[in-house]
Amino acid sequence: MKALIGLLLLLVFGHGVSSLLHSLHYFYTGSSGLSTFPEFVSVGMVDGVQFDYYDSNTQKTVFKQDWMEQVTRGDPDYLERNTGSAQNAQQVFKVNIVTAKQRFNQTGGAHINQRMYGCEWDDEDDSTEGYDQHGYDGEDFISLDLKTLTWVAPVRQAFATKQKWDQNKARLQHDKNYYTKECVDWLKKHLAYGKSTLLRTERPRVSLLQRSPSSPVVCHATGFFPDRVVVLWRRDGQELQEQVDHGEVLPNHDGTFQVSVDLNLKAVPQEDWRRYECVVQLRGIEDISTPLDPALIRTNGGKSGITVPIIIGFVVLLLAAAAAAVGVLLYKKRNDSHKQHKPVGSSDTSSENTEGQNLAPEARPLTEVRS
Repeated sequence: MKALIGLLLLLVFGHGVSSLLHSLHYFYTGSSGLSTFPEFVSVGMVDGVQFDYYDSNTQKTVFKQDWMEQVTRGDPDYLERNTGSAQNAQQVFKVNIVTAKQRFNQTGGAHINQRMYGCEWDDEDDSTEGYDQHGYDGEDFISLDLKTLTWVAPVRQAFATKQKWDQNKARLQHDKNYYTKECVDWLKKHLAYGKSTLLRTERPRVSLLQRSPSSPVVCHATGFFPDRVVVLWRRDGQELQEQVDHGEVLPNHDGTFQVSVDLNLKAVPQEDWRRYECVVQLRGIEDISTPLDPALIRTNGGKSGITVPIIIGFVVLLLAAAAAAVGVLLYKKRNDSHKQHKPVGSSDTSSENTEGQNLAPEARPLTEVRS
C-alpha cells in the first residue's frame, strides 16, 4: 500500500501570471505484481487536462475530451494507430520490468516502470522546454538533458543505459527535433482543438477557513481555471515568506482547480489582523484581495457548513479519483521554476535493444527496451 501512495498523478503548480506556460505531457506506466491495476497504462494530458487513455485491460485508446474528435476528422486512422502503438509500448514495458529486476537483483514483489515526457511552451516569449524522464519503482533512473544531448544517470544501475544511449547520435537528434519542434506543434494543435475549454478563464471563489482559534487561517481558492494561480498572504502590502505554508494545486471534479495557503498567526495579536490580507492572482482577472477579518472566517463552530475537515476530505476523494482514472502513474513534483525538472528513471538489463513506435508516431517519440 505504501508503494501506491506515492503514485498519484498531476500535482501541477502555478508559474506566475505574467505569461502562460502551456504543457503537453505523456505518462506511461508498466507494472507487475499489482493485480488491482492494469499491466500497462498510457495517459496524455495538455495543460493538466487528460485528453486520451489506454490500458492493457481494454486494449484500446479512447478520447477523454470531445474536442479530440477533431483530430480524427483529418486523420481517420489516428485512434487505430494510437492503439497499435500503445500495444507495442505495452510489450516494451513488460520486458523493461523483467530486465530491471535483473539489474537491481530483484525477484518477486510489485514493480513499476515509468516514463514521463513532453514539452512546454510559453505563449508570451515563445520559449520552449522538452524533457524525457524515466523511473523504476518510483525512483529517479535516467533523464534526457536536451541542452547537452546526453542522458543523466543519477544511480549506478543506469550507467550502462546512459553509455549506450549517448552513443546513439541519430536517436538523440531525433529526440531533439521531437521535443523542440514536433511536440510543440502538437501542443499548439491541441490548444487549438480545445480552446473553448483549455484557454478559458474561470474566476476563483475565495474563502478564509479556520479549524479552531489556535489553528492557522487557511486561504482557500477554488473553481479557478487555468491552474496557473498565485495565492499569497500580505502584511501591510508586503508579501509574507515566513508564517506561510503553501499547498499544492489540486483538481476539482468539474475540471477546475483548488489550492490552500495557510497563515500561522500564533504570535500575532488579533488587533493586528487588519494588517493582513490574502491575495489571489490569475491571468485575465483583477487580483482578488480578502482581508483577514474574523467576521469573514468560516470555522467549525460557524454556520457556513464549509469546514476545513470537509475540504480536506474532498481533496482526498479527488486524489483517489485522479489515481483511479489514470492507474498507477508517477509524476514527481517539479521545482517551482518551469525550467528545472527532476529526472525519474526506468531500466532493464540484459535484453536486446529493440525499438517500437509509441502512440501516434507523429505525435510521440520512440519507445525502446532499456538495456
